[in-house]
This record gives sequence, C-alpha cells and structure tokens, in this order.
Amino acid sequence: MNTNPETNHIAILGSTGSIGTQALEVVRAHKKEFTVEVLTAHHNADLLILQAREFQPNAVVIGDEAQYQKVKEALAPEDIKVYAGTEALSQVVQMESIDTVLTAIVGYAGLASTIAAIKAGKQIALANKETLVVAGELVTSLAKENGVNIYPVDSEHSAIFQCLAGEFHNKIEKVYLTASGGPFRGRNKAFLESVKKEQALKHPNWEMGAKITIDSSTLMNKGLEVIEARWLFHLKPEQVDVIIHPQSIIHSIVQFEDGSMKAQMGLPDMKLPIQYALAYPKRLKSDFPRFDFLQYPSLTFEKPDTDTFRCLSLAFEALNRGGNMSCILNAANEVVVAAFLKDRIGFNAIPEIIEKAMARVAFVPKPLYADYVETDQETRAITAGMI
Repeated sequence: MNTNPETNHIAILGSTGSIGTQALEVVRAHKKEFTVEVLTAHHNADLLILQAREFQPNAVVIGDEAQYQKVKEALAPEDIKVYAGTEALSQVVQMESIDTVLTAIVGYAGLASTIAAIKAGKQIALANKETLVVAGELVTSLAKENGVNIYPVDSEHSAIFQCLAGEFHNKIEKVYLTASGGPFRGRNKAFLESVKKEQALKHPNWEMGAKITIDSSTLMNKGLEVIEARWLFHLKPEQVDVIIHPQSIIHSIVQFEDGSMKAQMGLPDMKLPIQYALAYPKRLKSDFPRFDFLQYPSLTFEKPDTDTFRCLSLAFEALNRGGNMSCILNAANEVVVAAFLKDRIGFNAIPEIIEKAMARVAFVPKPLYADYVETDQETRAITAGMI
C-alpha cells in the first residue's frame, strides 16, 4: 500500500511503446508526484532494461518469454523482480504497492490485464481504447462494482473529461470527437487503391505507433474512439458524433442541454493528457509548448467522408448493433492492419475484409467474458482466411 498520499505509485503496461515512453517523460519531470512500481514490455527487452535501470521499479515483465533470461541477467545487480509471459501481466498489476495502472498495451492484448487491475481495485489511466471497444459494458460494470475510476488518456476523451470538470451533474446533449482526417483527407477511393504503408504511416499532426497511425489513416481509430466514448461517458450511440478538424487544436467538444458548448484546446502533444490522467484532479506545472493563436489564424471543420473511409461507418454500425459486434470489428481490424503493414493486402481491402468478418462471425447479443475471448479467436481465424 502507498504510504505517501502525495505520491502516485504507477504501473506502466507497455512502457516501451509511444504512450509508455511519453509517460516516463512525465514521470521524469515530476519525480515527487510519481513513483514507478512496474514496467512491462512485449518484445523490446533492450529499452525495458534501460528504463528499469533509470526508474528502479519494484518489478518488470517481459511478455516474450524467450527474452526472460536476457532481462533477468541484465537486471541482476538491481533490486528488481523480473517476470515473463502474458499471465504475469495480470498478476503483477495486483501488487499492493500500486495505486494506478496506465494501460498502454496496443490492442486486444491489453484487455485481460486491465480487467485484473480493476478487480484488484487499482485506478486506471486508460490508453488502451480496445479494452472498452471489445468489452465496454463488462469493463465499466466491473469498474463501478470495484469503486475504480477510469481516467482517459486518449487526447479526445481527455478533452471531454476536462470539459466535464464541474459539469458532472449536467446532462450531455452530444459530444463531438475531432479528427485530423489523417494523411489521405480529401482523397478518393481510386487514389487509395495504390496507397503504400509508407504513405499511411505519415500522420500530419501526431507521432504515434504504427498500428494506431494506420488506424488514423483509415479513420478506424476515430471509430474505435466513438465506441470508447460511448462507454466512458455513459452515452447513447446517437450522442456521439465525429467532425474533421485538420489542425488538431480542438481535441473534442461537449454540448450541453442548454446548447452551450465547451471545447478543450491545445497543441497536439500526448504528454498533456497522460499527465492529466495520472495527476487528476491536480494540474501539474509543465514546460510543454504553448499554443499561439496567431500561428493558427484559421481553425476549420469538415464532415467526415464515410463513403471513402468506410471504417468509420463500420464502427458506428458495430456500436449500434451492440453485443459482441465491436469485438468482431476490433479483432478483424487488428488482423487486416497487420497484413497491410506486411504488404499482404491493399489499403482499400481493410474495410472490405472487416465488413465481411462482421457478417460471418457469430453474433452474441449479451456476451460474457468467455464470449469475448471466443469471438476474438474466431474473428481472427475467419479474417486471416480471407487474406
């Protein structure tokens, strides 16, 4: 148990990825406020070792069991426990010394450890949107049962959360998630037919990992965020909308019943929402670059092109269907994005294959955890068979 209430003892799941490394930058700048208890990585043993030497966590987990010996030997001089394998993730988050778990593992892989952390009563800083996409109803119910708060790390959901400060008793009429439109905004299907991964990986505003960058180029990332917002803020599907905002300065907007709107603004920098989630309800002083209105004399907005970028409309369809449909959507998307990154399918095939998977995988109206696991496995097998 944390004996110092002024210090937040955190576990960072996925510490070597984009969110994890930026979270450690936040910790580095606020050593009095944060103590690192656990660091985990899947493959990147070298960076995990460097991070462990610097931050001296209680324990580390390397998901790739083949690298266990390498990590253990490298950290032998340190007083750090070393574990390996995916099961260890779900066990280590239950450590008594942890206050908050930052879930920054990419994709479905983050679900089990997040659920384990919630059951152990840990506060969650959620960077793994797939957890709520796959099993939103189950996860939010568990959080309520265990008295656990879920603090959003996605910039759009953090924006909504910040806009709701002092407004929690006022009803939301609608939320608008903003999207940059990605690198192919304004392009048509004919252009997208010949797009290569190198083009899709060049996001105009944000520096992110490969999977989320491809999702941003297809607008699937925004679709997943729509589903996440529905569960995070207890909204109906029709209360969530998407608007293209190429400058990425307004991160999201909340509209209340009286017609008033609140928007959270700032330069595109993930360290701010990470810091807000870890330090809530305090705002910590930072040296992040400040926004200058004169550098952005024009902020523009457009309607998303859901005909060209079908992934966004498929996400809304999954949200409206409910049940395990969002789990199907997510699993199919993870498989096709991995295939696109290996040059095995074209860009336009991404939504085509996902749509076919949504039609073929068994629909479960009221899924339990076991149903989500089975749905994920079935969807991956069926989707892989179409590639």
